[in-house]
Amino acid sequence: MAYTELNEQETIRRESLAKLKELGINPYPAPLYPVNTTAACIQREFDPEKGNFQEVCIAGRVMSRRIMGAASFGELQDETGRIQIYVKRDEICPGEDKTMYNTVWKKLLDIGDIVGIKGFAFVTQTGQLSVHAKELTLLSKSLRVLPIVKEQDGKVFDAFSDPELRYRQRYVDLIVNPHVKDTFIKRAQIIATMREYFNEAGCLEVETPILQSIPGGATARPFITHHNALDIDLYMRIANELYLKRLIVGGFSGVYEFAKDFRNEGMDKTHNPEFTCMEIYVAYKDYKWMMEFVEKMLEKIAMKLHGRTTVTIGEHTIDFKAGYRRLPILEAIREYAGVDVKGMDEDQLRETCKKLGVEIDPSMGKGKLIDAIFGAYAEDKLIEPTFITDYPVEMSPLTKRHREDDTLTERFELFVCGKELANAYSELNDPIDQLERFEEQARLKSKGDDEAMFIDYDFVRALEYGMPPTSGLGMGIDRLTMFMTGQTTIQDVLFFPQMRPEKIVKASE
Repeated sequence: MAYTELNEQETIRRESLAKLKELGINPYPAPLYPVNTTAACIQREFDPEKGNFQEVCIAGRVMSRRIMGAASFGELQDETGRIQIYVKRDEICPGEDKTMYNTVWKKLLDIGDIVGIKGFAFVTQTGQLSVHAKELTLLSKSLRVLPIVKEQDGKVFDAFSDPELRYRQRYVDLIVNPHVKDTFIKRAQIIATMREYFNEAGCLEVETPILQSIPGGATARPFITHHNALDIDLYMRIANELYLKRLIVGGFSGVYEFAKDFRNEGMDKTHNPEFTCMEIYVAYKDYKWMMEFVEKMLEKIAMKLHGRTTVTIGEHTIDFKAGYRRLPILEAIREYAGVDVKGMDEDQLRETCKKLGVEIDPSMGKGKLIDAIFGAYAEDKLIEPTFITDYPVEMSPLTKRHREDDTLTERFELFVCGKELANAYSELNDPIDQLERFEEQARLKSKGDDEAMFIDYDFVRALEYGMPPTSGLGMGIDRLTMFMTGQTTIQDVLFFPQMRPEKIVKASE
C-alpha cells in the first residue's frame, strides 16, 4: 500500500481539518478534559425521578449522526459503550454566531471524530436515554474513514471481520467491534485472579532477566541478539525457570512471575513467537500438591469470569471444577496408540514410530520419539482437563526422578481440548544428576537437535549450595485466556499478534 496516497474521503477530511484551523478551532487541543461519567454509568444509574446526571461531562467518538435542521441526534461511543446525544443549534450556539452548529457540527465533523459533550441526561419522547448537549468541543479530528458496521433485518453489512485487517489494525477492530474488548478485559481478570491466588498462598511476585547468556529452562529454539557494549551475543528468554529456582536456593519459599518469553519457532492458531507465561515455584511441595493447586486455581478463575465452572470452547463444554483425571503418559500411549513403549530403547522406538506412521527425524532422541507418538495418537483425545503424568527421564531434563521408578520423572502436563495448558515438576535438586541431564542434552544438540538445552554451569553451581524440595509450574497465559473466553486462535487473545511486515511505500515509489 502507498501510505501517502489519499482516497476521496481522506482528502475531504484533510480539507475539513484545514477549515477548522482557519476558524480558529484547534482540532487537537490540550489533553485535559473534565470527564465525569461514562455512557455505561449513565445507562445504569440515571433516574428521571431523582433528576440526577444534570451536569454531565462525557467524551467519546461520534459513531452516527442524524441532522434535522436546527437539531440533531448522534451516537457517542466511549470505553464503556454507546449513548445517544441530542445537539440543538441554539443550545450549543446561544449567541448570534451559529458557526459551531451550522459549519463545524454539520459540515466539518465526521464519523470517528472524538468530541466532548457537556450537558444533562434526559429521556426523549420515544423513550431513548440521551445526553442533551449544552456545549460541544472537538477533541481529536479523525482523518481516516471508519468501517461502519450496519445491521438490517438481522443481517450484518460491512463488518470489519477480515482477520488480516483485524489483527494488523487492532485499534480499528476495537472501535468498530466493541465486543472484542471483553476478551481482553477477561484476560486482565484472569491474571489478577491468579495474582490474588498466589499472593494468598504466600508467594512473592518477582522479575527475572529477558536477555540471557544461556537460553535455559525449556527445550526451544531461541532468538539471538547482540549487545554492542559487551560485544557478545545474548538470547531472548525462552523460559524463566532456572532464574526462579535460583531464588528458591536463595531462601524464598515461593516465587512467581508473569514473563514475556520468546521462541524462534513456527506460528499457528495456538503459537505466537512472543507469548506470556506464568511460572511459579514453591518449596517443600511436589507435583501431586501442584495438581491440586492448579485445579483449585482454574476453578476459581472460571467462577470469577463466568459465575460457573463450565466454559464453552468450540463444540465442547469444558468443566474446570477440581478433580481432573490423572493418566500416566505411557498408559496414555498404550490406551490411544495401542502399543507399550515402556523399556524400549531408541532403535525400538524408531521402529515403532515407523509402524505407527509417526513422522520423525534423525536428531530425535528417546524423549522426542515418545513425545511424537503421544502427540500423534493421544493429545487430541484429551478434551476434558486431564493431567498426563510420570514422563520418562529422557523427556524431562529438569525434573526429579520418580520416587517409585527411576526411569520416570515426577512431572505432569495439563491438557484441555487436545492442547497443553500447563507443565509442572517435582523439581530436580540433585546437582550431579542435573549436570548429567544437561550433558545428555548437549549430546542431542550435537546430533542436530537445535531445541536441546545448553549446559548452565551456574545453575548447577546454585544447586550445589542446596535447593529444597520444590514443585514448579509453567502455564501459558495466552492459551489459558483462549480456553476461558472460548476463543479458537491465539491471535484473538493478543492485542498485537506477530505478523509479516506490511509493505508501506511512498506514493512516489
